[in-house]
Amino acid sequence: MNDLENELSRLLADAAERAPRAPTGLSATVKTRYRRRRARSAALLAAVTVAAVIGGAGTVVKIVRTSAVPQSASNATDKPTGMAKPPTDVIPPSIEKVWPQAVHKIPAVLPDGRDYYPELLLDDRTLLVITGIKGGKRRFLWSYDLHSGKPTRIAEIPLTKGSQSFADDIAAGGGNIVWWAYKEAGKNRVAQIWTVPVRGGTPRPVSDVPMAHATKQLGQITDLTVVGTEVIFAYEKGGVYRVPLSGGQVQPVKGAEQQHILRWPWVGTHRVMDDFLELFNAETGERRHAVVAADEEVRCGVIRCMGMKVRYEKVPCTVKSCADKTKKERVILRSFVRNRDGSGERALPAATDLFGPTDLALDRFFKHVLQGPRGESVMALYDVETGKTADLGLRPDAKGFISVPQSGRDALMTYRVGDQMYVLDLSTIE
Repeated sequence: MNDLENELSRLLADAAERAPRAPTGLSATVKTRYRRRRARSAALLAAVTVAAVIGGAGTVVKIVRTSAVPQSASNATDKPTGMAKPPTDVIPPSIEKVWPQAVHKIPAVLPDGRDYYPELLLDDRTLLVITGIKGGKRRFLWSYDLHSGKPTRIAEIPLTKGSQSFADDIAAGGGNIVWWAYKEAGKNRVAQIWTVPVRGGTPRPVSDVPMAHATKQLGQITDLTVVGTEVIFAYEKGGVYRVPLSGGQVQPVKGAEQQHILRWPWVGTHRVMDDFLELFNAETGERRHAVVAADEEVRCGVIRCMGMKVRYEKVPCTVKSCADKTKKERVILRSFVRNRDGSGERALPAATDLFGPTDLALDRFFKHVLQGPRGESVMALYDVETGKTADLGLRPDAKGFISVPQSGRDALMTYRVGDQMYVLDLSTIE
């Protein structure tokens, strides 16, 4: 288990201890990317019971309490936001009414009945998907025309020797799709980067990539990116590297030896509680520092940061792992979003734990849960730039579980409602 997974495990265990007990024409360039990062895919709210299924085509969580409506920055206080009974929120209009230009609704299966997993947007009308995730060894890449509903097979993902095939961290650019996979079953210290043209063809290996060296394990490949004629990636434990798309030796990116990629060429340190506070431009050498107070936990994008003012209090502990029968409980005083230089701060929905919701997509959108008038949980999307909120149409099932849309820092957000897949292109929202 890596450091991030350990931290998430700790946070979730703490959440379980504190929670109330409740009986998913091609372009030569890519418009935006959505990466399936294993280390960043746990989109779990800290204010939920630990009853989650992570992986495959989505994430579900069981909601036990929710946030209140957004408050203005002028009314923000430093009083704890935890509450025994959440107030009723104003439920916003549907995503189709608030931002109709961003919404594509397509069948949740391909015309031949097979399931698919959305990966990234190739352009403003073409979705890249992968099939074969559920059962079977053969997996395929497809382009899906969001206007006509026509899927086109691009290529079959080559099988890993002696094992089931797997394509991870898929990215695209310059008319090419790239991914990585373990080179051979049982040989987890070597991965292989593959590529295939967006318009179809035979996949070919780009380069072998070591997962460890003599002194330490490097972890898996993350942040896979295509820039011009190069593939650029980071290791799970830090370090940014590049390799020609045509093939060759992997080379370190100067100045980014312990970094992760936020959005190329911006790199920085990725942690749970203080994410990308310092950025380094690997092409120009420019550095950017975020303004953060000592009692704040902050995650940053290139332009904005979102965070929380917190206080830690000693409370009784009932689990066996507590040595002295007490533990530190993290109390969220307020949640906020602001520019990296500290300007333009505004409050976010009360009681929002920002290290449960996923990244601030495009430096402006994030998901949170509202409390409906009949006590139901409502998954919503909030735009910090305009202050608008939209109902995503997701509700808890009969067992109290609610799906969390798949998204990252980029423009693509996907989730399934009934027999339809919602595909949101957030870059179309002005």
